[in-house]
Amino acid sequence: MHTHKVEQLVIATTGFFWCFLMWFSTAAFSPSIAATYHLSIKSLGLLASSAIWMAPVGRIVAGWAADRFGAPRTFACILAGCGLISIASAFTTNYELLFFERVIVAIAGVSFVVGIQHVAQWFEADEIGTAEGLYAGTGNVGAGVGALLLPRIFGLHYQSAFLWLGIGALFIAAWYLLRGKAAKTVERRETARSGSDLRGAIFVWSRFIAIALMLAYAMSFGLEIAMNAWLPGYFARGFHSEILSLGFSGVAGLQIAAGTFAAVESFNASLFRPFAGFMSDLFQRKGWTPLPFIAKTLPYAPRLHWLGIALILITIAMMGLTAAGLTGSLHLSVVFLVALGIFISFGTGGTFALVPLLFPNRPGIAAGFIGGLSTAGGIIYPLIFAATTSIHAGYFYVALYMFVPCLLFYAWAARYERRPEEHGLFRAELASEKI
Repeated sequence: MHTHKVEQLVIATTGFFWCFLMWFSTAAFSPSIAATYHLSIKSLGLLASSAIWMAPVGRIVAGWAADRFGAPRTFACILAGCGLISIASAFTTNYELLFFERVIVAIAGVSFVVGIQHVAQWFEADEIGTAEGLYAGTGNVGAGVGALLLPRIFGLHYQSAFLWLGIGALFIAAWYLLRGKAAKTVERRETARSGSDLRGAIFVWSRFIAIALMLAYAMSFGLEIAMNAWLPGYFARGFHSEILSLGFSGVAGLQIAAGTFAAVESFNASLFRPFAGFMSDLFQRKGWTPLPFIAKTLPYAPRLHWLGIALILITIAMMGLTAAGLTGSLHLSVVFLVALGIFISFGTGGTFALVPLLFPNRPGIAAGFIGGLSTAGGIIYPLIFAATTSIHAGYFYVALYMFVPCLLFYAWAARYERRPEEHGLFRAELASEKI
């Protein structure tokens, strides 16, 4: 049976889009769930943060499983399992049980690293940025689609949404099993399988450049998912009078307005991700290395520079978002939010244009580590945003006290002119692969 790489990209992208849709479907209906069960603000915040709980460790395990068992089997298991629990949650009338079920459905978010591994097994180095960008960007749109359309389609009836999302997941799981192929060649498949041991995993986790890329992804995707959960409440509280003046009122109206504003960042972070991957490929083809403090002679040095530029822009945009909020201008805040979403896409696309090139023999383990631990930002950032005296000031504090140190560490780790993946907490000879 003839299988083409484009078909594998389409299968992986469709699966990830649906998983992302399920992942943040709880957040899209949080106002109606809160009204149904009379939740306090504290309980609502706990519900919002619960979507991220399984991602850090879950993505590490999923990345290993993709190397060990192949992406099609791993992805199908995630889709089917989360789909069945989503269907069950549609018929639940006890809040504690519903909360537990939605935490399990949120495991869908770990699918990202499985698709990253799958795409890396089918595309070559000169096109990996664009391919991974198309996969991740199109898939990430699921969060924006959920925030924007689910409340409009289903209104306050979150049970119906959970039911149909679960049914759809089962069909996609079957498609993935039938048509998905683990790798372009048998050699690639066996190389990934042979590298999926504990020794190899510790080697990847201890490399300075892997830690730097994990922090870069925390600055980009970790921030993206944090904003998905935070922005509805931020706009409702920080710009309450401005939203009322737009004509929104009641639980349903607030849910639609909050979802619309939340979708601004999410859509831009998703839609521009293929462009970000393309720009990484373009930097590579043109040999652009404009930053003075990052390696210039490495085969993939231009990609390191593109990611460095993205991280700088994210930091600046976060500070701008605080400045816009302190002026009380809803319009200016949305403008900075648009810019932040675009810059986040540069960071996410730039990161995973590098990961398969740095760790070609362990793409799943590397993607699981970098794409897994970084999601902890989705839990940490909202806590910092909410802890400041001004609801607008948290963005500045995160940028100054977290992003600037992460950016400096990235520049330090990316300065090596000879294979930065050799440098880490343990000697490279401890790895089972030759580098």
